[in-house]
Amino acid sequence: MSKRWQWAALAAIVMVSPVAQAAKQRVCVFDILGTGGDGYNAAKDYAIEMQKHGGDMELKVYIDERVGVEDFRTGQCDAVMATALRTRSFNALTAALDSVGASTVVKNGKLDMTASLEVVRKTIQTFSSPKAAGLMVQGQYEVGGIVPLGAAYAFVNDREISNLEAASGKRVAAFDYDKAQSQLIQRVGARPVAADVTNFGTMFNNGNVDVVMAPSIAYKPLELHKGMGSKGAVHRFPMTILTYQMILKRDKFPEGFGQKSREVWASRFDGVVELIKRADATIPAKFWLDPSPVDAERYINLMRDGRIDMAEKGFYDKKGLKIIKRIRCDVNPAASDCSQPTETW
Repeated sequence: MSKRWQWAALAAIVMVSPVAQAAKQRVCVFDILGTGGDGYNAAKDYAIEMQKHGGDMELKVYIDERVGVEDFRTGQCDAVMATALRTRSFNALTAALDSVGASTVVKNGKLDMTASLEVVRKTIQTFSSPKAAGLMVQGQYEVGGIVPLGAAYAFVNDREISNLEAASGKRVAAFDYDKAQSQLIQRVGARPVAADVTNFGTMFNNGNVDVVMAPSIAYKPLELHKGMGSKGAVHRFPMTILTYQMILKRDKFPEGFGQKSREVWASRFDGVVELIKRADATIPAKFWLDPSPVDAERYINLMRDGRIDMAEKGFYDKKGLKIIKRIRCDVNPAASDCSQPTETW
């Protein structure tokens, strides 16, 4: 090759390389409300903030979470923002935060929602620390951030379903991609009915199931008041506090991007909690149903036993649960299980 052509080839490489480096990163964002939802709006703000850290993101919103996660898995997106129930396959340790009862705190027979959210906050801070960076990576995937989505409350079509015994034989919507849900429902004698995020609200409203588990942000958009009618209720006792998790494909982002991303999402915790509180307030007071002190303490123990069983069966990550127990006991050291050798694998 002549020197003239060598220089021409080199010039072409120099000209093309910046274009390749400047390619936008596509992010699949699950939001049941589409572009009008808080999740999508939060992702937009995040994308702008991350520009100074080397991000040039193009957001694509999905109202069907399954499709969004599958598009990410097959390479059509470089990152995904979805619930931990769906992102568990990319990092089971951080998804342990969404395990049944993992962050629920009861003090003196009464749910302490502030303390429960503090467990979530401290867990997110722990996972977002540079010391935990190695745990955030699994193969080609890296956790890019975690934010709370809200408590998963039981919406029932009859307030006579006031405790677990009353739920025996009742039909409960269970997401078909979360095998632990069905087993936990069966543990209390109820009947799991396969559902997904696109139809569980309709199933409840049409009377196909008696109970659905959902955060308060789903109440208005899914019109769950229709399923509750005049006899229904919402149990003010979280089976778990759900989270949104962002998963990145490491080779699509600059070095160190994942750590910065986790820190940015962690810094938004308080603002997200305010959105959750506002969503809780949209549910009329007449619908809320609080468990008795005896039932509240009993539920905590039942959820712990269920959590351990699911971990032993491989559905929940043991290391993640061990970390969360330490944090939960730091927030509420008087809890009975804090003096017991459980979740210490």
